Amino acid sequence: MAMKSRSPSAFYDGSRYEMSESIGHLMKNITLAMRRRIEHRMAEHGLTAAQWAPLWMIATGQAGTAQELTCALSLDAGAMTRLLDRMEAKGLVARERSSDDRRVVRLHLTDAGQAVMRHVPFVLAEVNNAALRGFDAQEFALLQELLRRMLHTLNEEEPPA
Repeated sequence: MAMKSRSPSAFYDGSRYEMSESIGHLMKNITLAMRRRIEHRMAEHGLTAAQWAPLWMIATGQAGTAQELTCALSLDAGAMTRLLDRMEAKGLVARERSSDDRRVVRLHLTDAGQAVMRHVPFVLAEVNNAALRGFDAQEFALLQELLRRMLHTLNEEEPPA
């Protein structure tokens, strides 16, 4: 049995376009609603919305310098410096100049930063599970598959930076 090739579909028509029905608009609203819940729950642990993501990236080894965080989180260098200053003042992060290259400043979590980070994955899991309430395992897997496929398609067609 030959597989049917997928042809480009036109699910939207510009002459009848309703933004509230667009996939992008729905995903944006889902993201905003989840962010509000995450922010509320992180506040219980003394973290702002802006702080938990950089802490997560440092804790998981996804970023170890201000420059890496700046790129990963799409912030400008000044905003990242101010954010790191606040997190350092709260005792969550420490900066250490690299012994290999004095221009590089490495970031690491303090004991207090590690302690607060223990809560983060549980908050994220709780909020994600709340958003998926009523889904069964098969629907969850399908949703993940469809979103990954959309992301793959968009990344394939993305114009060069």
